[in-house]
Amino acid sequence: MAGEKTIFKKIIDREIPAEIVYEDELCLAFKDVNPQAPIHVLVIPKQEVQSMAHLKIEDQELAGHLMLTVGKVAEMLGLENGYRTIINTGAEGGQTVHHLHLHLLGGRSMQWPPG
Repeated sequence: MAGEKTIFKKIIDREIPAEIVYEDELCLAFKDVNPQAPIHVLVIPKQEVQSMAHLKIEDQELAGHLMLTVGKVAEMLGLENGYRTIINTGAEGGQTVHHLHLHLLGGRSMQWPPG
């Protein structure tokens, strides 16, 4: 991704603060500043990937790691009764930050359809 850093890249680079709940060599999880549920965490790759649509076959390990990390973070946060995971992709999908991120929401019963 060329151009100006996204807010998520600035968080990864520690240029702006975030309430980090988990970090490893491939990803970072932090509390959403505009939570939509009692627990709302974003899980992002440290590698800059614009969206799900931009993942390549060589990103397969990273994509799997992100999915497993969501489960690990959910367990850490005590979401044993369930949670919702959302990946917005592109403008019509509701993506506002062009850096792949997974929303982990929990702490209340989720409704369907979501929106």
